[in-house]
Amino acid sequence: MRRTDKDLLVKGIKSFGFTVLAMFMGPFLIYQAFKNEGHPFYWPVLILGIICAISAIYLGFRSVGIVMEALFGKKNEN
Repeated sequence: MRRTDKDLLVKGIKSFGFTVLAMFMGPFLIYQAFKNEGHPFYWPVLILGIICAISAIYLGFRSVGIVMEALFGKKNEN
């Protein structure tokens, strides 16, 4: 029976923390940008919000992959 890789599991949980941060920051920044369309920082804030939203999706999939690898091990090609 395979044992859980605790170091990899901790890495996955930390990655989930960054995922949650990005999940809240992305929509918040996009909302703030659309609320202040006349401001000179409209485009930089909007672009930063979109980058945070895209990174939240990427980090979510990556975090799940890390946790699955920690729990079940690497998938064998054979």
